[in-house]
Amino acid sequence: MKHLKIGNSPVELNRANYQMTGDAVINQTRKLKDLNGIFQDQDAFDKLNQEQLAYTVQAWLPVADGTPGGLFFGASTIYPGKVGNEYFITKGHFHSLSDRAEFYWGIQGKGMLILMDRDRNTWAEEVHPGSLHYIGSEIAHRLANTSNEKLIVGACWPSDAGHDYKEIVENGFSARLVEIYGMPKLV
Repeated sequence: MKHLKIGNSPVELNRANYQMTGDAVINQTRKLKDLNGIFQDQDAFDKLNQEQLAYTVQAWLPVADGTPGGLFFGASTIYPGKVGNEYFITKGHFHSLSDRAEFYWGIQGKGMLILMDRDRNTWAEEVHPGSLHYIGSEIAHRLANTSNEKLIVGACWPSDAGHDYKEIVENGFSARLVEIYGMPKLV
């Protein structure tokens, strides 16, 4: 029974590095080998150390996956690097319940939030410390690190949203973020 009990949160957030600790925290890592087929330049990809860390995700799921009315909280850390002239990126996804929205906010570093609607129109928003991004329904999204330091981005999404990676694996995004003359550009 919790009536009149004062307790501690099961998760702590370190404000200096945005790392979460606690038994309830889920930690995922993605190495380059986990991103085979995501980048356009396969020859450049094959020459890189496949064990190199591309990004990590921490999440706190305080309710069961699929619970209506709940919220999940997390942070992604995308490491600096490029495959050819294409910045390190996350896999990207639509939500399984595609009418669900999400918030992202920039914490550290610089990057881009790449967005694509169901008609395959693609655009990007600059991510930097303090930037706030609303990702509406029916919008695929992925992150790219355009700096020489870690890009850390916070996220909050509905616990019943789910992740649809399959469509992106099969069809990709309709544009890629590449470096041209030292600047990020969607092509």
